Amino acid sequence: MDARRKKLLFRSQHCGMKENDFMLGRFAAAHVENLSEEDLTAFEALLGESDNDIYAWVTAKEPPPACHDTALLAALIRFNNVK
Repeated sequence: MDARRKKLLFRSQHCGMKENDFMLGRFAAAHVENLSEEDLTAFEALLGESDNDIYAWVTAKEPPPACHDTALLAALIRFNNVK
């Protein structure tokens, strides 16, 4: 695995909020090796947001802003079985 993917895997498992560590970390462990460059960039951008915002978007409590309304976030939501 290349350094960029390893860093994303680590960051997704150590977000700060246990719920996000679980949701993002499991997704990254399962998919980070197969993500496209576009998805990697979207994931990096998502990890730059606040824990509370990420949690609200992944659990569909709030719609994501246009900049994060990506195929990556949709896959993350599906992976976590949030409707």
